[in-house]
Amino acid sequence: MAVLTVSGLPTTAAGQADDGPRTLRVGPDRSLTTPSAAAAVARDGDTVLIDAGPYVGDVATWTQDDLTLRGDGGRAHVQADGQSAQGKAIWVIAGDRTTVDRIEFSGSTVPDQNGAGIRQEGTGLTVTRSWFHHNQNGILAGADAASDIVIRRSRFFRSGAGDGYTHNLYIGAVRSLTVTGSYLWGADVGHELKSRAARNTIVGNRITDADATASYSIDLPDGGRSLIAGNVIVQGPNSENSTLVSYGAEGLAQASRELWVVNNTFVNRRTTGTFVGLAEGSRARLRNNLLVGPGDLTNLVGVEARANRRVGLSGFVNPAADDFRLLDSSPAIDRGVLVPQRWRARWEYVHPTKQERRPVVGRLDIGAYEQR
Repeated sequence: MAVLTVSGLPTTAAGQADDGPRTLRVGPDRSLTTPSAAAAVARDGDTVLIDAGPYVGDVATWTQDDLTLRGDGGRAHVQADGQSAQGKAIWVIAGDRTTVDRIEFSGSTVPDQNGAGIRQEGTGLTVTRSWFHHNQNGILAGADAASDIVIRRSRFFRSGAGDGYTHNLYIGAVRSLTVTGSYLWGADVGHELKSRAARNTIVGNRITDADATASYSIDLPDGGRSLIAGNVIVQGPNSENSTLVSYGAEGLAQASRELWVVNNTFVNRRTTGTFVGLAEGSRARLRNNLLVGPGDLTNLVGVEARANRRVGLSGFVNPAADDFRLLDSSPAIDRGVLVPQRWRARWEYVHPTKQERRPVVGRLDIGAYEQR
């Protein structure tokens, strides 16, 4: 039986090791040449380091728990090239508590049009520094009331099958979704971000349609206890829906109907629109948001709304490039109101795909950035 070297420990080709988590190395010049080869021998708790570079037509199902799957020396780019795991995705992740770091997923298409970069079927997923593009769905996660999904410093772009049912990011009815420091743009007809989670924390991101035909920028169709804070959200001129953020559009199925929309910079490049669309019965609080372009703040009467201000383009660093940091001349400076601590915008987006703590500089500014 062939012997592999895994972190200096002898293991068999069947993946048997003496004990404890191991580090498996993947690359074209290694014993494990593809991620799918590592998926076949990995054990619970292993770390799989994948050499940077392309892995064309290689798809995998990961069934182990507590895996860390990481690009080494840069992003490892897994390209579907017409292949899919189980007819679903480039990677089907069935194990629990998986971490995916510095992996790029592209080109996932399947006959039912739900091909994903990652199809998440296990409980718990953390994704960092990863790219998802030109798939039918970037990540598609099913319902799991015990699952927490965390996405940081990642990019989702140019996904969607053009049918309105597929999206850059689509999370089912999980326990919680957190998205920070990420860049989502250019979905094809579908939404930039759609989540049915019971709790949503979407803080410090750039979400923009660019020239695409995307629908909602953020869609929370079932409601849920949600914070949308510190984001730059730009609706493009070709968007097929005039609402930027939608809450409860398919019925308030989650137990909580509480939504805080705080310190975002909303930009509408269509001729009409609604910045925050709310279902009847929503308990929404809209504070310290900058509104750029035409449209109503919200569609409901009587919503608690404070210090939301409409401004032109002259007070921003470079609005043509979606850089909505404030200039010294901005009317947004020192015009904000206090927000309860748990609902504050703690992060600012730093392009590309980084985040930093929002500073405290005198009185709170309105919008996604505090002027230094």
